[in-house]
Amino acid sequence: MQRPWDDWEHILKVDPDKDLVGDETFEDVVTCGTDAIEVGGTTGVTEAKMRRVVDACAEYDVPLYVEPSNPANVVYRDGVDGYLVPEVLNAGDIAWITGVQKEWVRLDDDIDWTKTFTEGYIVLNPDSAAAILTESNCDLDAEDVAAYAEVGEQMLGQEIIYTEYSGTFGDPDVVAAAADALEEATLFYGGGIHDYESANTMARHADTVVVGDLVHDEGVDAVVETVEGANDATAATITD
Repeated sequence: MQRPWDDWEHILKVDPDKDLVGDETFEDVVTCGTDAIEVGGTTGVTEAKMRRVVDACAEYDVPLYVEPSNPANVVYRDGVDGYLVPEVLNAGDIAWITGVQKEWVRLDDDIDWTKTFTEGYIVLNPDSAAAILTESNCDLDAEDVAAYAEVGEQMLGQEIIYTEYSGTFGDPDVVAAAADALEEATLFYGGGIHDYESANTMARHADTVVVGDLVHDEGVDAVVETVEGANDATAATITD
């Protein structure tokens, strides 16, 4: 069965707690060539901030997904294609494996399960906000990461595994090990994608690269380079 993300090579993740560069608009952001927009952030996200970004991006014909960081900032409206819910597989605080998700289910009677999917996060930058918040064990080698990826797919039935280096460029060999461990799940990679080359490198291992801080730090033109890098990597893989 075709899944929405099967053909995504590039995702642009917009943080509602951060500003855009200069006079750039959400139209500039959404029309940069990315395959999907994901709206979410680790800290400082409120429902009002989330709604502002979702409302702006929903006006355009690009797949739009919300990644809730907690139950308080889930936004429902026409134009949102789905919800990607993180479950941090290597979290030290089990609230980030099932606890926060349980609270969302307990408090929210409006969840559309046909549009709600989980992402099996493996957080790998110990200095990142995500690692600190979730108390993740980031002291992992390639074999550990591959095992977590397999647990996510085979034991937990997750269709997305997300290797997250959050703010720093990761180890391609580790990402490749995660990719090799998966059979049908899609491998997302996020962290330190800042130009053509970094996107091209990771897109040769991961199915989909996720670009986040770049749009807030350097702007849309820089993001366009990463779209080209990811697309070229996929084309090269097909050719090979």
